[in-house]
Amino acid sequence: MKVEIEENLNKEKEQIIKQAENIIKKLNKKNDEQRNVDISMWRVCAYFIVYSFLGFVIETLFALFNYGVFESRQSFLYGPFCSIYGVGAVVIILVLKYKFFKNNHTLFIGGFLVGSVVEYVISFFGEMILNVKWWDYSGRFLNINGRICFLYSLFWGLLGIYLLRVVNPKIDKFIDWIKGKINLVVLRAITAIFILFLFVDCLFSAYAIDVFLIRVCVQNDVPIANKVQTEAMYDEIYSNEKTANFIYKYIGNEKMLITYPNLTVTLEDGTLKKIKEYYPEIKNYYYKFNTKPII
Repeated sequence: MKVEIEENLNKEKEQIIKQAENIIKKLNKKNDEQRNVDISMWRVCAYFIVYSFLGFVIETLFALFNYGVFESRQSFLYGPFCSIYGVGAVVIILVLKYKFFKNNHTLFIGGFLVGSVVEYVISFFGEMILNVKWWDYSGRFLNINGRICFLYSLFWGLLGIYLLRVVNPKIDKFIDWIKGKINLVVLRAITAIFILFLFVDCLFSAYAIDVFLIRVCVQNDVPIANKVQTEAMYDEIYSNEKTANFIYKYIGNEKMLITYPNLTVTLEDGTLKKIKEYYPEIKNYYYKFNTKPII
């Protein structure tokens, strides 16, 4: 009797072990399927387009509920895209999917590190190349040059988990659904056209911001550090009648302020000054619902 009980217990243990092994295999298979989604150049471009558009929607809603205004939150002069989200999402997905996908703890660490690096680099690029400061965390706890801070790095860690576990699998399904509906050659051509458009739009937007800030600083006698150099650049650019006419037609004050309502310039003493303060007569939003934040 005792032997039979022991044999039954052993059989039950074996069954439990086999069931546990099957569950682990299924989980590993699911993780492998998520990791092994075709990360081709086409899919990377699709990620950039989709997440840039989602970023534009998120930023627009943030401004709407936080400030009560419907204003532009796009990165470039044309098109509903916020490229910071596109770049951030692509980098986080590519790095975390292959280096930190072991569990949620590693995803959090990966999101914390990669997100912080991406945020710092984008902020540095904006300040050094475009002379634009998109955000400033100088007053936040444990910040580095005002570009990143501990609190938002924690958010990046949580976002890494949510992005890889919840959001991106749905985006992959959406992309695969589109691939099933449209001829692949046509789809790649459309994607290539979008990327080319965004690239040209990025270059033109960088040029537009540059000539606009030069114009603002000179015409409003803004006390900036490199004032003499800026005045020389202004004379060189706007002394050409054709160039000046083109700039005023397509890169006018109203166009720039409605597209970049929060554009700033760094003064000689290091403080920031919002460009819209120099042109109070120009409306820099599409619609204002109230003067107080909703949230």
